[in-house]
Amino acid sequence: MRHGRKVNHLGRKAGHRNNMLSNMASSLLLHKRITTTLAKARELRKFVEPLITRSKEDNTHNRRIAFSYLKNKYAVTELFREISVKVADRPGGYTRIIKLGNRLGDNAEMALIELVDYNTLYTNEKSAKKTRRSRRGGKSKSAQPTAESAPQTEPNTNQTQTENAAESTEANEADKA
Repeated sequence: MRHGRKVNHLGRKAGHRNNMLSNMASSLLLHKRITTTLAKARELRKFVEPLITRSKEDNTHNRRIAFSYLKNKYAVTELFREISVKVADRPGGYTRIIKLGNRLGDNAEMALIELVDYNTLYTNEKSAKKTRRSRRGGKSKSAQPTAESAPQTEPNTNQTQTENAAESTEANEADKA
């Protein structure tokens, strides 16, 4: 029976497991998302979230603790410079695990673990939609108004008609010359 055994050993000895989690945490902090098995992702969440919480208060003690876990100075720098600023107002839950299905070779459950504040798909900020423009001079069929959706004309159409007629006569005279 596994009473009181809360740590998933992941089929590894303690030294191998700690180094693997350290490397995975460094990769997660540097790349913001990684793909791994579901069991490793769940253990990685327990490993990295306390470090992110410690990074909110930037002092030498917390940096040394983070370095003792991560063993990668670039990951520690990234954690305290960029990630801690972005998660400063979040009270926890810094990572998201998304199940991806089973791996082909051994049918292991795969998952994507990512930092929540770095995913652009789930944030509320809406980017400006770019309009696609054609290089040709012709108008597309969808841009031409149909009879059903034709806009109502303005009551002062005489003025616009005379302006259009003047422009067309000027264009014809320019073509003849």
